[in-house]
Amino acid sequence: MKILVLGGYGVFGGRLAELLSDLPQLELLICGRNLDRATAFCNAYLGKPQVHPLSLDRAQIHNCLTTEQPDLVVDASGPFQNYGDDPYRVVKACINAGTSYLDFADAADFVFGITQFDQNAKDAGVFILSGVSSFPVLTATVLREMSKTMDITSVEGGIAPSPYAGVGLNVMRAVVGYAGAPVRLTRDSKQTTARGLAESRRHTIAVPGRLPLKNIHFSLVDVPDLQVIPPEHETLQDIWMGAGPVPEILHRILNLLAKARAALHLPALTPLSGLFYKVLNLMKFGEHRGGMYVRATGKRDDQDITQTWHLLAEGNDGPYIPSMAIEALIRKLLLGIAPAPGARPATRALELSDYDLLFEDRSIFTGFRSPLPADAPLYQHILGPAFHNLPTPVRTLHNSTAKRTWNGQAEVQRGKGMLANAIARLIGFPNTGKDIPACVTLTPQGNQELWHRDFGGKPFSSQQWAGTGRNQHLLIERFGPIRVALALVIEDDKMYLIPRHWFCFGLPLPRALLPKGQTFETTRDNQFCFNVSIEAPIVGLIVSYKGTLQPTAPIRAA
Repeated sequence: MKILVLGGYGVFGGRLAELLSDLPQLELLICGRNLDRATAFCNAYLGKPQVHPLSLDRAQIHNCLTTEQPDLVVDASGPFQNYGDDPYRVVKACINAGTSYLDFADAADFVFGITQFDQNAKDAGVFILSGVSSFPVLTATVLREMSKTMDITSVEGGIAPSPYAGVGLNVMRAVVGYAGAPVRLTRDSKQTTARGLAESRRHTIAVPGRLPLKNIHFSLVDVPDLQVIPPEHETLQDIWMGAGPVPEILHRILNLLAKARAALHLPALTPLSGLFYKVLNLMKFGEHRGGMYVRATGKRDDQDITQTWHLLAEGNDGPYIPSMAIEALIRKLLLGIAPAPGARPATRALELSDYDLLFEDRSIFTGFRSPLPADAPLYQHILGPAFHNLPTPVRTLHNSTAKRTWNGQAEVQRGKGMLANAIARLIGFPNTGKDIPACVTLTPQGNQELWHRDFGGKPFSSQQWAGTGRNQHLLIERFGPIRVALALVIEDDKMYLIPRHWFCFGLPLPRALLPKGQTFETTRDNQFCFNVSIEAPIVGLIVSYKGTLQPTAPIRAA
């Protein structure tokens, strides 16, 4: 199969070529205006497909299709918002040449307008799919899954790229270009407009049982979903889609510029795109993680229902997700599975199961969350469906909303420094010792749980509750004036409690001084086992304690 990739050495085209690197059946024409860059890409390419550089401007696409006769054209160039007076030049050339076409288009008007070529594409016997990327293909697959259990009335979503992902100049031109400009969307069941990047919301991406991303600031973006999703759900009344690039300070500067453009009727901010491109690609710090979420509300049997889907991508895997939809379609083509002829947005090109196959060998995790009854156990509220993946003794301890007491033995090690001992005494941690009788009593108090621990006659207590706002999907534990926000992460039959933020008398404290240490709950010989280690920068070890517990009476499950 010969595939012509416009923008083949760019961010999305290059990643697509990498994703196809195991397929010797392919011949890839790496095209673009700069032959030197295309040649350099091909020389460095390590995949099995044949790759050839080609100097090509989209204005000359017709002649190239006649000469090269590819089986498929992939447009990975852009920005699709700025394709001029003849934005569908490549599409029309492909139909005339009898060549099928896919693109990465992120421009809502471009993708929505592709259906005007539907009959022509059918007559030519080719498929023309536009917007074959995370927005809107992945969004659409998730919403179809959600629609099985509700009539969707409102949709909100967002994508949060890793700060290390790298942003292409064309993408930045598109984003800066519509900042402050009217963006078409559905609101209150009506077609209306809002200002790009001038509206913002916050959300925490938290795949059940995985380490959540931090609470992220998302702003309205002009993506195909806003126009192509509503026709697929006749009950849909509102849709909002955002992006959450970091660092947040740069994001907020762009918000201010967007609002200024809208209020003062300024021209497009496109001349600033080069500056934002350079700064954003220089400011790479923080966690190398990214994610995406889709939140839907609707009705089921006249009852309100809400469901949220979360995606978490670790390290270098996240940046490849936008290119995976086209990867999946090409792999299907090699198996003889082709989309039906015609021109349309790519919302129905794949199913969620197709993405599951693409994600399974990568550090990409997904999961659904639905609100639980108010009287559900505390840890189940935080872990969602992952609660049922806990080892049985751990799940048993937390699967109750009644007062319960567990007894066992513990080993305690206190820090040796003067400051460490002072902190340990302030909180009430026990002294160093082995084979210490341990007693833990959990007492529900409204939406909180009081944890009273007694190690050899030395009592100390804490309170726990589910975080809200910027601490959503985190467990809050308070020791005296200190509050710590903890992520509950399930891995290798252990539930880790990982500190994410901390506060003193309600005031946030520096993350650089955040106490750390390996704290987890697990099982051994069908017993509940705990391991707590609290360390702090400069101070060192404050306390560590570990041991086993068993219930003193039968547990009443929630």
